[in-house]
Amino acid sequence: MENPFRPTAGATPPDLVGRGGVLDEFAYGLRIGSGAPGLLTIFTGARGIGKTVMLGAAEDLAIASGWAVVSETATGGFLSRIGEAMRRLTNELGDGPTGRRVTALSVAGFAVTTQLAPEEQVDWRVRGSELLRLLAQRGTGLVITVDEIHAADRAELSQLAADVQHFIREGLPIGLIFAGLPAAVSDLLNEGVATFLRRADRIDLHAASIAEVERSFAETFEGAGKTLGSDLARIAAERTGGYPFLIQLVGYYLWQESERSPGGLDSAAVDRAAAAARRRNERVVIEAALSTTSGRDRDFLQAMAEDSGPSSSMDIGKRTGMRPNAVGNYRTRLLDAGLIEPAGYGLVDFAIPGLREYLTPPPTHQQQ
Repeated sequence: MENPFRPTAGATPPDLVGRGGVLDEFAYGLRIGSGAPGLLTIFTGARGIGKTVMLGAAEDLAIASGWAVVSETATGGFLSRIGEAMRRLTNELGDGPTGRRVTALSVAGFAVTTQLAPEEQVDWRVRGSELLRLLAQRGTGLVITVDEIHAADRAELSQLAADVQHFIREGLPIGLIFAGLPAAVSDLLNEGVATFLRRADRIDLHAASIAEVERSFAETFEGAGKTLGSDLARIAAERTGGYPFLIQLVGYYLWQESERSPGGLDSAAVDRAAAAARRRNERVVIEAALSTTSGRDRDFLQAMAEDSGPSSSMDIGKRTGMRPNAVGNYRTRLLDAGLIEPAGYGLVDFAIPGLREYLTPPPTHQQQ
């Protein structure tokens, strides 16, 4: 059996640990069609928490139910790319036999435009209605997924929301699923242009429980005939913190360790796997997230790293020398960037596992 763990952005893992029941409302919506609450969903959560994976799982459910899927990322021009995908699907349905099955269409490679001209906006809605009516005749519908909406152009997002609302009013079978960072999504929902989206089923993804991760590790390794005792499974699970990307990383490297050790795994192998997972998480998630921060952003984060838990705005101000209004401004910037999260009144904490340790220098040992 090949290594089943997939520590790559958006790749489907062998087990959606801690996500049982999350898509139940969406699956029910696929059964009853237009207007079902679960067909309008927003996934939020920290970087690496599995938002893109959940979009993929929803797409798989839709395809299995016979619905067409258009998958996009909210980079510039995403609305016109969705429109082009809908045109292609309409042509496919119109030219094909009545019983033809439509599956998924990813349009990330199409040409980018900044916005739709007014006449194109009208055409987009007409095109969408035509496609949805064709799908309705076949007893199915269309699900549109849009990832990283925190980076979306507000005008494009507003237009998409308005058109989907129009389709729902017409009783057409449409589903819309978004994913984005929590603070930025909250800002979007508070803007008048996205009022319709406030009625979406918002699902905040969190870390899985250590017990769930332990069970998943034990079952996955045992299913392949590999020895991973309960104590080692527990230790490996604890090293992930329940964080989905680290679950995949630790599992991936632990599987490699098992291939090198036919006699079975030991605690040293778990330590090596966890260390390799931590290093890759730092390169892939943490360093990428920090790459767009300013010097003062880093000062703010460095001040937080001095605490073992949540940090108060007052302490951050004292450590950095920032005035209260500056602390508030940088707090907002870092919340929007998904690097920190609220942790109570006047408190913030790191949103990405391992970020505190990354910013904390290792202790120096004085010579005796």
